[in-house]
Amino acid sequence: MFQLLLVIIYLAFISLGLPDPLLGAAWPIMHSELGVPVSYAGAISMIIAMGTVISSLQSDRLTKWLGTGKVTAISVATTAVALFGFSSSHSFWQLCLWAIPYGLGAGSVDASLNNYVALHYASRHMSWLHCMWGVGTSIGPYVMGFALTGGMSWNMGYRFIGILQICLTAILIFSLPLWKKPPKVLDSDTGEMISSKPLTLKEIFQIKGTKEVMLAFFCYCALEQTAMLWGSSYFVGRCGLDADRAATLASMFCMGITAGRAISGFLTIRFDDKTMIRIGVGIILLGIVCMFLPFGTPTAMAGLILVGLGCAPIYPCVIHSTPAYFGADKSQAIIGVQMASAYVGTCLMPPIFGLIAAHLSVALLPVYLLVILTVLGVMHERLVGKKG
Repeated sequence: MFQLLLVIIYLAFISLGLPDPLLGAAWPIMHSELGVPVSYAGAISMIIAMGTVISSLQSDRLTKWLGTGKVTAISVATTAVALFGFSSSHSFWQLCLWAIPYGLGAGSVDASLNNYVALHYASRHMSWLHCMWGVGTSIGPYVMGFALTGGMSWNMGYRFIGILQICLTAILIFSLPLWKKPPKVLDSDTGEMISSKPLTLKEIFQIKGTKEVMLAFFCYCALEQTAMLWGSSYFVGRCGLDADRAATLASMFCMGITAGRAISGFLTIRFDDKTMIRIGVGIILLGIVCMFLPFGTPTAMAGLILVGLGCAPIYPCVIHSTPAYFGADKSQAIIGVQMASAYVGTCLMPPIFGLIAAHLSVALLPVYLLVILTVLGVMHERLVGKKG
């Protein structure tokens, strides 16, 4: 039964990735049909991100109240409803309205599932599960492309994904008896059960190492999203490639992350989470050095792929190490604020580089990534020093 639940969690991680690329894939058509500027996609993304931050911060309270199984089922159902709302929308304000439940659903399930896997499964499963998220993000654009090339509207692309989410919701509901209840955590000195009440933000920030792990996670997600968003523009601006060729090369960054997480799952059998994070930071650094080299497209492409490979182990290993560093009784609260800081980094840092690219040069991308990576590495080593 434990392995059956793992399969269901794998499916849940695929479903997490399915809707993420839909807006980007369909927006060139959507904004024309809706009669809004192309920049308005940012408003929808910001609303979704705000929802995910709010629900991530509430994940500790919700999980201790309902349990991971129910939180996951309700969150996926909420996301499915939002996707059906997108599929029936014909104006920009309707999309903004349905972006609210979309974000609220996504944040809760992400934080709750990550904590459950960190508590109950080996590190290799965390890497492979996040590889499944990459599989979902790869499938999503194909579903939207199928709808658009088949003579259907972008609305149907969202509806297809919504139907898949409804199917997963049904599977999750039937799987509820399989989910383990939160363990009773005993104080090592007194032998008494530790209170399972949700921690306040003030209490969370008072825990030693919280600020370091939050800033490390902020930097990782900022680096990943900046490289993903601006990689294509970097190839155009620095290497002089046409847009189609640049987009193809930039997509290899995501392929590097997905393949890297599949490989990382095997490496975690030999190396612990701390070492895997250090390996990832080292590979990213090597990739950035390649991007600095003045040899044109080949080294720039190799550099971006290496950055993707280096990113692969960091996210899952930071999450998986959280219970070991902070304790099983606090891990859900810590992962909740980690996720919130991740979404803030994802929203804040790529646009800042956009300003740098617009006013200075997109060729400064490796410099920007290096600064973020340096802070990430320092914060991780400080965390290890405090918790190791």
